Amino acid sequence: MPGARGYEFYREILGSPQLVVAPMVDASELAWRVLSRRYGAELCYTPMLHAHVFVKDARYRKENLATCPGDRPLIVQFCANDPDTFVAACQLAAPNCDAVDLNLGCPQAIARRGHYGAFLQEDWDLVRTMIERASTEVDIPVTAKIRVFPDVKRTVEYARMLEGAGASMLTVHGRTREQKGPLTGLASWPHIKAVKDAVKIPVLANGNIQYFKDVKRCLAETGVDGVMSAEGNLYNPAIYKDRQPPVWEMALEYLHLAIQYPCPTSYARGHAFKLLHHCFCMSENFDLRYRLSKTSTAEEMVVVVEALRERMMPYHTGDKPWLPEPGSEQAQLPYPPWICQPYVRIPPEEHLKKIQDSQKRAQEKKQQEDEVTTMDSDTSAGNEVVKRPIVEDSGEGNLSKKKKKKMARNPNKNFDQGNDVYEKCICKNPKGGRCVHSMCRACCKTKCYTEGLDCSGHRILVKTKREKAAIYYGQQRALREQEAEEQRKQAFGEDNCIASEENGNVNGLGDPLENGIDTDATKLLENSCISDLGEVTKRENSQVCGADCKIVEQST
Repeated sequence: MPGARGYEFYREILGSPQLVVAPMVDASELAWRVLSRRYGAELCYTPMLHAHVFVKDARYRKENLATCPGDRPLIVQFCANDPDTFVAACQLAAPNCDAVDLNLGCPQAIARRGHYGAFLQEDWDLVRTMIERASTEVDIPVTAKIRVFPDVKRTVEYARMLEGAGASMLTVHGRTREQKGPLTGLASWPHIKAVKDAVKIPVLANGNIQYFKDVKRCLAETGVDGVMSAEGNLYNPAIYKDRQPPVWEMALEYLHLAIQYPCPTSYARGHAFKLLHHCFCMSENFDLRYRLSKTSTAEEMVVVVEALRERMMPYHTGDKPWLPEPGSEQAQLPYPPWICQPYVRIPPEEHLKKIQDSQKRAQEKKQQEDEVTTMDSDTSAGNEVVKRPIVEDSGEGNLSKKKKKKMARNPNKNFDQGNDVYEKCICKNPKGGRCVHSMCRACCKTKCYTEGLDCSGHRILVKTKREKAAIYYGQQRALREQEAEEQRKQAFGEDNCIASEENGNVNGLGDPLENGIDTDATKLLENSCISDLGEVTKRENSQVCGADCKIVEQST
């Protein structure tokens, strides 16, 4: 087992770090790590990487192992469920980092489906094998990041098993795998303290780190060697410097680093949205939030952040008074919204209560609808017609279905129509930007088919196609008439036709009365001719219809 392990590795290789930036999917990339190190981070992790993809895809390795001389110490984290794959990934990453970490804490649904992360908690033999093999077959140390069990004793046993398998350091996230999203709640520091007291390797604590004062309190209460921050760092990269700078300062500095050390646009946009979250919740900044969502480069994001800075700077300098609406989200923040501060979720109990209230309202509404349906059925049975009462326009006609649902849940909710950047069609949907008739596509299509028009903006060419079809039908009709004339001449003979035309007779029969033909028989002949003419007309119409279908298909 070459190289330093345990506390020797922690002190000599890592430099005894106490302030650590967590591995964060799509978030702890190189540019963010460089920014965090500028503001006090002593150790950083890469985002969680999939060991299988890392081994098979050279491009994936190159993109996710991007680093620079100042990006050390660095630990690369993998999710894996196969010892061979995990060892192979660690060996490929070893030249570019100081240690590798096995993710045993991811609680997301994708980790359940892939059988990795926190969903390996029950498969101790597999976890032990992966740690043992990596610690003996890879030249750098292996560490692990775990979540706790509800039972403290089982959590301690799990940590001791990892230590015995060869883990050189543990990071303990003090939440169970069920604590995620709106049910996150508080992390259990007593669980972390119990692990620290039970093992003889370095332990890092993760959870409940929102301000720098939480760092000091966690170190004192748990006795751990260092503290790891994830969301606290995302909303304030300067947390480890005990600073709360303006959001635009951190956003612009990060975006310039993202230009210097390129990363996927989604990463940069995600960081910008988190840093500017509280400002974007202000109605006056909804337009900038929309603009940021449409950016495709870091340079475009810089322009949006600078616009926000110009708009909010008068509040920051005191030239303009900050008077948030009472009861608004901004009024409940401990600091002004343009200051870096954590995003605090509501307690899980309150979230569950909201869900129960929502379900109760939905059930009551369904009961009311069922009662109305029953009354309508009874009324119909009595042959009475009940009309809906006329309700005055409440101003909700301009709202979308989604907004109307929100209005039903909260009648006091105000939707600011002034910041809507779209021009509306008559159906309240956004107009097509190039539509000739200034309509959405659905309305434009209906108008064109009804009135026989074209729209180059939506590429609806009804008028053009109908004109081409009319020309085609005319040509086909002329051809049929020419063919019918030729067939008539062949059937009766050209001489008979000429003779009958000279005598003014039809088909060479002459006048029926002069030739002694009975009038009734003549009428019968005329009727049969009319009937035959009708059949011919029907066949011609069917041919025209067939041609119509063909020309429409060709034009389409």
